[in-house]
Amino acid sequence: MLAVALILTVVNAPAVVGASAAKRSLPVYSVERDGKYVSLSFDAAWGNEDTEELIKILDSYNVKATFFLVGEWVDKYPESVKQLADAGMEVMNHSDTHPHMAKLSPDEIAAEVNACSDKIEALTGTRPTLFRCPYGEYDDRVIDTVNALGVTAVQWDVDSLDWKGLDASEISRRVTEGVKPGSIVLFHNAAEHTPEALPGIIEALLADGYTIVPIGELLLSGEYEIDHTGRQFKAVQ
Repeated sequence: MLAVALILTVVNAPAVVGASAAKRSLPVYSVERDGKYVSLSFDAAWGNEDTEELIKILDSYNVKATFFLVGEWVDKYPESVKQLADAGMEVMNHSDTHPHMAKLSPDEIAAEVNACSDKIEALTGTRPTLFRCPYGEYDDRVIDTVNALGVTAVQWDVDSLDWKGLDASEISRRVTEGVKPGSIVLFHNAAEHTPEALPGIIEALLADGYTIVPIGELLLSGEYEIDHTGRQFKAVQ
């Protein structure tokens, strides 16, 4: 359990390795856009305890979320991958083997991304356009390589910390107090109390006037920039 906790601590503590803030190549952490929009995302790297229940909860509110899947998870749970796609969820890329991407060469980074995308595309018929770095780790080389593949790297600006075993009320508090327009929220598909917390979170966000959309719909199209916090905004003309 200690080993798992240490691993998950790294997963939920995004680390930027390398260049100065002024010159960093950054993933998208949140989005500046008109209106109150928010995206819910779930990482699937190890277990599969609650995926089906999460789909049912999201579907009951007609909410579509984004699931980032590790290729090895796809190998183990192909039926769950199909269920996610059939339910209209976004099925996106979380690497093939969950490595420390900043330690890889550009060719190895590309291989990790492409291998996972190949597996997802084979099952769903749709190739992922979004990528989330394992452990939240990246450097300029990682982001530049991912971007060159035509894939957008995405992080999060609200962390539920659901993997820590927090009770449902604490998960809900962290999310609802942390969300702002354009936020991307991080959950996990196999966290103990996330299914219990999720209905209340969705209801609170909807009551507060938020529209919940998958990340692909949250992101800006056309010309955009990313500031030093990872917030995406329209490019100044």
